[in-house]
Amino acid sequence: MANIVVSARLLMLKMQAATAAAFASVALVVLMASPVYAAQALVPQPPQLAASAYILIDAVTGKVIVEQNADQTLPPASLTKMMTAYMLAYEVAAGNVSLTDQVRISEKAWRTKGSRMFIQEGKFVLLEDLMRGIIIQSGNDASVAVAEHLAGSEEAFADLMNQHAVRLGMTQTHFRNATGLPAEGHTTTARDLAILARAIIRDYPEDYKVYSEKEFTYNKIRQPNRNKLLWRDSTVDGLKTGYTSAAGYCLVASAKKDGQRLISVLLGASGTESRAQESQKLLTYGMRFFETHQLYDAQEVVAQARVWGGAEDHVELLIEDDLAVTIPRGQAKYIKAEMTINKGIEAPVKAGQSLGRLEIRLDGELIIERQLVASADVDKGGFVKSISDSVARMFSDE
Repeated sequence: MANIVVSARLLMLKMQAATAAAFASVALVVLMASPVYAAQALVPQPPQLAASAYILIDAVTGKVIVEQNADQTLPPASLTKMMTAYMLAYEVAAGNVSLTDQVRISEKAWRTKGSRMFIQEGKFVLLEDLMRGIIIQSGNDASVAVAEHLAGSEEAFADLMNQHAVRLGMTQTHFRNATGLPAEGHTTTARDLAILARAIIRDYPEDYKVYSEKEFTYNKIRQPNRNKLLWRDSTVDGLKTGYTSAAGYCLVASAKKDGQRLISVLLGASGTESRAQESQKLLTYGMRFFETHQLYDAQEVVAQARVWGGAEDHVELLIEDDLAVTIPRGQAKYIKAEMTINKGIEAPVKAGQSLGRLEIRLDGELIIERQLVASADVDKGGFVKSISDSVARMFSDE
């Protein structure tokens, strides 16, 4: 295996090596000419919040910045509607329904207790209005109407909710309804809700814009968004509040500043003001003391590998997915990348084949790693090429 070390400055400039040797020589100059030693990151202890459970993550990397009881199963109250809205966006994107659909309101939807959009039995309501009724007004009636429109019944919709939860990796979540009204076994965790919030933002960015709307008027009834942070912090643009006596006051929030997006989940606060203030503490802490850096783009070529006996002498190596890191603020200059490229690679090589790995370290500690894969196929060369490479290999360190 061949090791290649690249400084953070090279990462930020996205310099691409023509060969592995070229990378090695550049790295040697940087490391010998200006050795760096990471200064201790001055990061205070995270705030201790008045809530049953909470978590703060970076939306791009998924890095957990703060957590407390994040895997404790708790009732989610109306945070359930995040999944209801996510599934609506999923079905629209799949072409199964349209936001211009007219949805007939059933007696069950009309009679659903709790927070309401005030739709009426037997009337037809635009699906787009129901979406806003779910996200902004937290309407239980709108949630049941959408569940019935998408799956035929709320029970069938709950089954689909659980299938989506499994697909997204929400391993500690089980849904029994589309609203979050108390039901035995209807539970989730702060970590799972962070996963869901991240999926909403990532998968359906156009639909996510609705979460920032401060009010919605339907049937001449104006109702405000219950997320107080939308009025207090211009960086906050979502997501959802919830309350039942069993769940307490809950809030999933997201804020974006200077290109960095954070997601906070807070469960079991004592009141509407408390959930807003405690969530603000989380977001402020994350923005103040942590930062996220994009190191490589998806499909970015970062090195070349020698291929023996191939129609081509070299194959380019790339990172398949975007690679970003969340680290204490001010520590980016101490990032190091080490590329390990396999020796003795022989044709044929298939595109996507792993031929090495990339390790990202901060002050010597491994923080993330990725496979280096072939960017293209390399077929076997002919007889003459095989002979010439055999001779060349005798004089090579590979």
